[in-house]
Amino acid sequence: VQVVGSGGGLVQPGGSLRLSCAYSGFTLDEYPIAWFRQEREGVSCVVSDGRTYYADSVKGRFTISRDNAKNTVYLQMNSLKPEDTAVYYCAAVAECVHFGPRVGSWGQGTQVIVSS
Repeated sequence: VQVVGSGGGLVQPGGSLRLSCAYSGFTLDEYPIAWFRQEREGVSCVVSDGRTYYADSVKGRFTISRDNAKNTVYLQMNSLKPEDTAVYYCAAVAECVHFGPRVGSWGQGTQVIVSS
């Protein structure tokens, strides 16, 4: 089970970023993929049938999607706020409702900074 996150950067408040999580060694049928902030806060999660889950703090602003052909999960982040600043990690998880437990290691974190 391996995941690699990428796509962070510096953006002004109100801006957008798209994070990518490339996964290998498993399929979404086996394990959903979730995004976390600072390895603690579950942000969003997607399962193989397309169901998605979001933390209340990002509902309506973030969208998680999957590209099965590319073995990649995306997190489109719009209307970013300074409080979204964090290191974001993706991970395979056992289930999405509680964003866990995590399966395997954390993917490489990617820094998101929202600042003017």
